[in-house]
Amino acid sequence: MPAAAFDQLAPAYDARFTASDLGQILRRRVRRWLDQAFAPGQFVLELNCGTGEDALYLARRGVRVLATDASAEMLAVAASKIAGTTLSNAITRRQVALENLDELRQGYAGAFDGALSNFGGLNCVADLGALGQSLAALLAPGARAVLCVMGPIVPWEWAWFLAHGAVRTAFRRLAPDGVPWRDLVVRYPSIGDTRRGFAPHFRVRRAGGLGVFVPPTYAEPWAQRHPRLVEWLDRCERRVEQWPVVPWLGDHYLLELERR
Repeated sequence: MPAAAFDQLAPAYDARFTASDLGQILRRRVRRWLDQAFAPGQFVLELNCGTGEDALYLARRGVRVLATDASAEMLAVAASKIAGTTLSNAITRRQVALENLDELRQGYAGAFDGALSNFGGLNCVADLGALGQSLAALLAPGARAVLCVMGPIVPWEWAWFLAHGAVRTAFRRLAPDGVPWRDLVVRYPSIGDTRRGFAPHFRVRRAGGLGVFVPPTYAEPWAQRHPRLVEWLDRCERRVEQWPVVPWLGDHYLLELERR
């Protein structure tokens, strides 16, 4: 995964996403899944850790984390956050691209009790099967993996961009070969694609929709004008997030896998 694009995003990432109203809603939703998947005392591998928000959250709950990312600048922001806490012994950082997870086998083969990839890191991977094989070698049998992936079918996105006259953008996720973005290609695998990629080594425990009723983060100005409506949409979405079909219709979907 080329890191330059994410190096450029790192300085403003938290201001644009983490601190936004919609970003906070999405993180709370993901953390409900993390709370159920990982227990205090476990050792979790975080892929595409970004600015370290989830690593810090897990460490505060007593979970040890190896936080990895391809971007040195993202890891630098994470390091500055961790340095201001008492959690430095619980979080280790390492610069590793998703395509190079095999670099961790020496020293970490079968060492992790779980894994996390949040907010679309896997969308930058061309071969999910190879990633699944590399990840499986690092996880203990029975370990959970929580994956948050951008899906291809997003009615919110269709409605938003069609209303703004951007027809091509509205349906960009359906492009079979992905979408060029900066110096990489972003792909939008379906739940079925991701399940098949990880299937030889993982089974799916559950799937959920994220951003099905709640609008995508580029609608932040609209969300700030309608906070009560957004809260209501979030409550509705939480109730039905695992219903059949619902996980297929979100800006992201959540998959909880179990290492066979």
